[in-house]
Amino acid sequence: MTTIVNNPAPTTNEGGSNLLIGTIVLIGVIMIIFYFGIPAIKNMGPIKLDIPTPQVVIPDKINVNIEQTK
Repeated sequence: MTTIVNNPAPTTNEGGSNLLIGTIVLIGVIMIIFYFGIPAIKNMGPIKLDIPTPQVVIPDKINVNIEQTK
């Protein structure tokens, strides 16, 4: 045999108003993120890395004489 479940019809129609309130709240949160978040990201500036430069010692005179001794 087949069991049939008859659900009663909803007595109130709150689905539309909850969707509208949720949409308004979501738009408000997105606007707050754009209003405060984007300027904060712009003001952060570039990341500054402190990398020391290598110390290279270059002699004043370089002997480039290619004569070989026998």
